[in-house]
Amino acid sequence: MSLLDLVKRAEKLAVDNSPVLLAGIGVAGTITTALFAGRAGFKAAEVLEQDRETLAGEQDMKRVVKLTWTLYIPAIGTGVLTVACIIAANRIGMRRAAAMAAAYSLSEKAFVEYKEKVIEKLGESKEQKIRDEVAQDRVNRNPVSTREVIFTGNGDVLCYDSITGRYFESNIEALRKAQNDINKRILDDYYASLSDFYDCIKLPTTKYSNEVGWNSDTQLELKFATVLSEDGRPCISLEFEVYPIRDYFRIQ
Repeated sequence: MSLLDLVKRAEKLAVDNSPVLLAGIGVAGTITTALFAGRAGFKAAEVLEQDRETLAGEQDMKRVVKLTWTLYIPAIGTGVLTVACIIAANRIGMRRAAAMAAAYSLSEKAFVEYKEKVIEKLGESKEQKIRDEVAQDRVNRNPVSTREVIFTGNGDVLCYDSITGRYFESNIEALRKAQNDINKRILDDYYASLSDFYDCIKLPTTKYSNEVGWNSDTQLELKFATVLSEDGRPCISLEFEVYPIRDYFRIQ
């Protein structure tokens, strides 16, 4: 590998991890600024004490600043650099988050268009059959024997959450009621999170479920696929006609 290749790799690594690097510099800069400021304070005290003994009198503020301001230049320099790094890291993070949100929106739109075209060409019954087959493949890849089954007290039918890959026991009636409750909350409060839905069906919330949800433009609509678990039990795969979105609480 040539030196140019190494330089290009290092440059790419730095760009990809720039928010982390800038945040690290910001942390180090905060500590360094405090050390420089403390050291400058001790030196300033010594300088002022020597000057006071020389003049044998009190010093005014103008003279204090004149004698000590240069001692704080290192602390001021690292402080400015630290603030700049923190601001830059925040801006890069916001730009990347905006880009990811735009990409997610485009992919979601493309998926909706593709699904509509499938229904148009094949019909709803065949589309449902495809949905069932996809759900079956998903359940096969995540066999219930390797997962914990969560007992919610809402029913005794095995269910599979397609978003988190969790198995739980419930029934269609409880799930439909949860959907109605969430949509009522959306009508009343204009939005609801995926965590709100999980609370309704008595599933533990997750970090992801706190970040996504639905609003008055994208209400919750459940779809169900009928599959079999690896041990031969009928299983309801919980699908979402409209997947929860980020920034769901920002109404356009």
